[in-house]
Amino acid sequence: MTNMLDKTANSLQRRLLESERLMDETGCYDGITELRLRRQDPLKFETLHTKLRAYCVSAREMARRISASPGVREVGEMVVAIYTPEGDAIALSNGIMVHVHTMSRFIKWMIRNGYEQNPCIRDGDIFANNDAFIGTVQVPDVMDVVPIFHRGTLVGWAGAVCHELEAGGITPGGDVCLAQERFTEGLFVCAEKIGENDEIRRDYVIRCERNLRMPIYWVLDEKAKVAACIDMRESVKQLIDEVGLEYWQRLSKEFIEEGRRAQLARTRQLTVPGIYRGHTFYGHVTEGKPGFQPLADPNWLYNIPIEMEITSEGKIRLDFDGTQPWGYHSMNCTPAGMDGGMFVTLTQHMNFEGLVNDGAWMATEINIPHGTWTNPDNEMAATATSWALLLPAYGVFQRLLSRGFIARGFVEEAFVGQVNSPMIEMGGTSQYGTGFGMAHFECAAAGSGALAIKDGLDTAYVGWNPESDMGNIEIWEQNMPMVYIGRSIVPNSGGAGKYRGGCAFISTWLINKTDHLRLVTSEHSSRVFDNGGLCGGYPAPTCERHHAVRNSDIHERAERREPLAHTPGTDPLVSDFERTYKGEQVWEEGPYITRPHKAGDIFSHAYNGGGGFGDVLERDPIKTAWDVENGFLTREAAEKVFGIILKEDAEGYPQADIDATVARRAELRKKRLKQAIPVSEWIAREQRRVEASDFAPEVAKMYRSAMKLSPRFSRDFKEFWGLASDFAIAGEN
Repeated sequence: MTNMLDKTANSLQRRLLESERLMDETGCYDGITELRLRRQDPLKFETLHTKLRAYCVSAREMARRISASPGVREVGEMVVAIYTPEGDAIALSNGIMVHVHTMSRFIKWMIRNGYEQNPCIRDGDIFANNDAFIGTVQVPDVMDVVPIFHRGTLVGWAGAVCHELEAGGITPGGDVCLAQERFTEGLFVCAEKIGENDEIRRDYVIRCERNLRMPIYWVLDEKAKVAACIDMRESVKQLIDEVGLEYWQRLSKEFIEEGRRAQLARTRQLTVPGIYRGHTFYGHVTEGKPGFQPLADPNWLYNIPIEMEITSEGKIRLDFDGTQPWGYHSMNCTPAGMDGGMFVTLTQHMNFEGLVNDGAWMATEINIPHGTWTNPDNEMAATATSWALLLPAYGVFQRLLSRGFIARGFVEEAFVGQVNSPMIEMGGTSQYGTGFGMAHFECAAAGSGALAIKDGLDTAYVGWNPESDMGNIEIWEQNMPMVYIGRSIVPNSGGAGKYRGGCAFISTWLINKTDHLRLVTSEHSSRVFDNGGLCGGYPAPTCERHHAVRNSDIHERAERREPLAHTPGTDPLVSDFERTYKGEQVWEEGPYITRPHKAGDIFSHAYNGGGGFGDVLERDPIKTAWDVENGFLTREAAEKVFGIILKEDAEGYPQADIDATVARRAELRKKRLKQAIPVSEWIAREQRRVEASDFAPEVAKMYRSAMKLSPRFSRDFKEFWGLASDFAIAGEN
């Protein structure tokens, strides 16, 4: 053991600094200007890379079967990876790939903070972290890493992340939307040594048991992650025995440099160099809602401008200059989270072969201004629901990349992108009479944005997990005091276009065998379109309101064998619940925390669809008839939005009336021309509004705060609208 410590002590910091210096001087990872091993034996090189990938995938699948958490086991909210001694990802599994570089930040943080000396890094040690300012996205994203020693030499790290369904915060669940400061987010594990000799410490387990509502999932997930890390560690050691230590040390670095070069080459191949700009917004409305604390504004609007530069060498630079300050809410992000958003976007849209690693991240740059929600200057800021702003932001990134794909001629690669879909969490007394709290991860199967060649995926996509899955109803019912009485597609929930966005679904639950169930919804309000469209496609609709029936008569109706309503239906004036059930009918806009529900109450919750692509008047009428028949669109939307007239066939099924559709679309095009005005006229009209500060209060505050924080945004805003250099939007922040 003394030998091992001698070889490790004080060396990691030097190695990390030296690696960064070589990267700065040569532009190549660790100064590797030639892929010597790849050139000498390309077949061996690729075979070993594939082996490492297989180690990661195998370890993840083994761990999923150990885990008791439905989030990990059912939905797949887990990822594992192998790292260099300095903390750079060499290979990774499928799953929540957003965390591959966040774990890199975690390892590097420990190295920079002298963990070699105290608490020491030894064979068999286990380190854990869920502090976003050290290296993760949010509190429920708990990561474990173990060092890999080969005959006394530190040769790498194995790491694993699981998204926990309960984090011990101010509200039950993991995404604690009511958190306004760090202190209400839940149980923090700040780069701690939680185990030795491959065994998790008992005192750490006790801390989890005493600070979580459902510690069984967290603790069993820790065991699953440690098992995955040990499995990868032993596989890597065996591989080193086969190829030799010196070969491994060079090989692992070449893998990363190859990943960097591959990302640059792919960007050059698929896109056109230049500067691309995009914009989105995110709104949050909590005024008058129970549970929300008074530190922040009750209603606010976030401005998210993004500039993407693609250089001639293929480097992608993202710039968030012009966005707003962090706030007293749960939706701030950290540099680790922003890196993770970049990484998971690249792995979905440009790196499909599975061999991506930290080299892809090294082929990018990102500017996240200090003091904004992307990079708070106060580490007490809450980050519990970072995805609320991350998803709209990186949805813009996806659409900017798609513009580059289309410009180069790779139309089939264009994808409208991310979906910002709300999560529901709950806690209180379970159906077993015990306390509980957990997040419901069926939200991981929302609708995707459209593609440039086909409709988006229905109920099968979220940005953070490319293999999204809603999980089995029966598993969720085992863990929550509710019974499903309905799950169905939400018609018209995908953004309209030549190709529509994927549709979302709505779930309806009967609260079961409990007298106290608190329901919390997070991350979304119904005021702002944040799931945008592309090339003329419409954005996806905003979130639906939640519908509950308190003290319903559903059990009495069931006893009488009378029909039950399984969804609120599509009538905007009178829901099927109102037509069917007696009881208190409640409509609520999220986010919110309800007063407690009890057995016999009914609750419905809908998720989000994705944006559309292309002109709605170019949509295929026959495909639309199929959509209406199968509940993805209503007949009214087919006619009023798409200009498609339907009729019934001999069996009563909807069928496109082609002649009537051609005529109707001709009318709609004439109407467009009649209502159109010259761009110069529109600009002049809007300029007068801007000069008069004719904005809603939230909009005015949004622009004031962005202009105050970013001189460049202020300059660009004034130049675009032709305003005086001393112009200021009326009012005070």
